[in-house]
Amino acid sequence: MSYDRWPPYVPVAQRRAKAAREINKLRKKGKKIEPVEVQGRKIAATFWGQAWCDHLEKFSDYENRLPRGRTYVRNGSVCHLAIVKGKVAAIVSGSELYQINIDIKPLSARKWSNVRKQCAGQIGSMLELLQGQFSDNVMKIVTDQNNGLFPQPNEISLACDCPDWAEMCKHIAAVLYGVGARLDQQPELLFLLRNVDHEELISTELDIQTAMPGKGKGRRLVGADLAGVFGIDMDEPVKLRRKKKLARRKVVANTRKNITQKKVAKKKTSKKKIIKKKIVKKRGFTPTAAAVARIRKRFKMSSSQFAILLGVSPPTVTNWENGSGKLNLRPHSLDVLTQIVKLTPEQAIRKLKRKLKGRV
Repeated sequence: MSYDRWPPYVPVAQRRAKAAREINKLRKKGKKIEPVEVQGRKIAATFWGQAWCDHLEKFSDYENRLPRGRTYVRNGSVCHLAIVKGKVAAIVSGSELYQINIDIKPLSARKWSNVRKQCAGQIGSMLELLQGQFSDNVMKIVTDQNNGLFPQPNEISLACDCPDWAEMCKHIAAVLYGVGARLDQQPELLFLLRNVDHEELISTELDIQTAMPGKGKGRRLVGADLAGVFGIDMDEPVKLRRKKKLARRKVVANTRKNITQKKVAKKKTSKKKIIKKKIVKKRGFTPTAAAVARIRKRFKMSSSQFAILLGVSPPTVTNWENGSGKLNLRPHSLDVLTQIVKLTPEQAIRKLKRKLKGRV
């Protein structure tokens, strides 16, 4: 290549066709390919993905360079993007296929400890955490430009094998935006990237440490909660015992009422359930990549949430959906999918919440 002039322009369609051929060669060699797919103009739509992009765009080091990558990530030029502990490895289609490596330093123990302490008791479940459904106060903590979860420019090392000698070429910029798009589907990858355990943000240990009068607005462990956690007996205040006694009476009365109502409803719906089960059994379930993706989208779940519901890892769900034709599943996975397909979206969400609650 001559350095006194730019290389000839190659149309996007031609670049993508060439990239597809090269990527297929890599697949045949056994390399797992994870492309970044952006729907519409918006690169990231969820809390974690948008927060990542917003954070990077705040830095003067990046604000003039990042926009160069938006078009590339939108038109599907990020052919592969994999996130592991402290590292992002990607392949971007340009005039050639370019290899990008981004190293990110782990979040310091001091920062992680401060984030955990400030968030203690304010994040109720794993579902809230992964969906970013928490208070403005928690959002400010985790997205703080200096003390939050996202890396500083001096914690990020960038490398691309393209001829552009700029530290951040358009291929690297596209990959950084691609990380935001990937966090839309798998927000837990941010914690893997920073080498911290996201489950620690909802641990009961921190709730106990910060459960002091006048501190925080989150959940508190007192009395029976401490007895359940540590297996010790604690005296309860008289007022608390009276309240519990009244609450038990109310529960008993409501339980009796619900039992009567359920018996009546059960008789009416038993025939419908029998017919429905026969229909489902007769139709059966064929495990294909399209069928798995269709079920997940019907439940409006990310790959991570759907994986928790099924009891498998998020990469397993991704592999299923990226497959073709009928999937060769293990008997246990097939049984779980066969049961899950019968659920309504509401039933699936309730089941997911119970699983997440059991993991806390």
